[in-house]
Amino acid sequence: MSWHEDPIEAAAPDLVEDAYEAEPAPVAAAPRRGNDVYYMGDTGRLPLDARRALCQLLIGPSIDQLRHAKLWPALIRSEAAIRSSLADLFLELVLDRDSGVAFTRQADTEDVDAPVLLRTSPLTFIDSVLLLFLRQQLAEADARGNRAVVADAEMAEALAIYEKNLSTDRAGFNRRVASAVQKMKDNHILTRLGGQEDRHEVSPALKLMFSAEDVSQLSAVYRQLRETPAAEA
Repeated sequence: MSWHEDPIEAAAPDLVEDAYEAEPAPVAAAPRRGNDVYYMGDTGRLPLDARRALCQLLIGPSIDQLRHAKLWPALIRSEAAIRSSLADLFLELVLDRDSGVAFTRQADTEDVDAPVLLRTSPLTFIDSVLLLFLRQQLAEADARGNRAVVADAEMAEALAIYEKNLSTDRAGFNRRVASAVQKMKDNHILTRLGGQEDRHEVSPALKLMFSAEDVSQLSAVYRQLRETPAAEA
């Protein structure tokens, strides 16, 4: 933000005089709503638990029914009001009751010049390949009626076939893989299982981020990459 550095000019005398002579505008006290007022000056309309759910959605990356056992029912109870609050910020709520996951994304405002509030994280080639692998694991687990769980070794093996596409040394490739996995952890796409350092649960949010059509298209692209012979040095 750039601040205006010019000195503030004094008001014209006639305007100052009018300001003193004008009748003070009546100020209506904000109505209190009993237990729904949580601090001085509070004019919010959401109940406390719904406000917390709204904050978690804005902090991101998602609300998960299992990880956020208290916030999830609050979100469901106040879904319409929370959607309205997000709409004021040019955001929309993506919610899947069956999967028990919800997150926000920028609304499609078309020609309206709207600010972008959500942080974005650029994906490397390895990031996108890993996301595709995790999305496929999620689909397979859903078909079995299970939660998707992956091990570090499985992810490393799935990504190893793309090493030739990066033209890098083995140590450098391993660092890229570790960085991609860490990014998934930081964004709660992967959540470590209790007592198991090398096994992680895949967030159901991936189903909403990548449709079956997206997965099909990406799979075709990466299949072609896998089958392309490595360039000779």
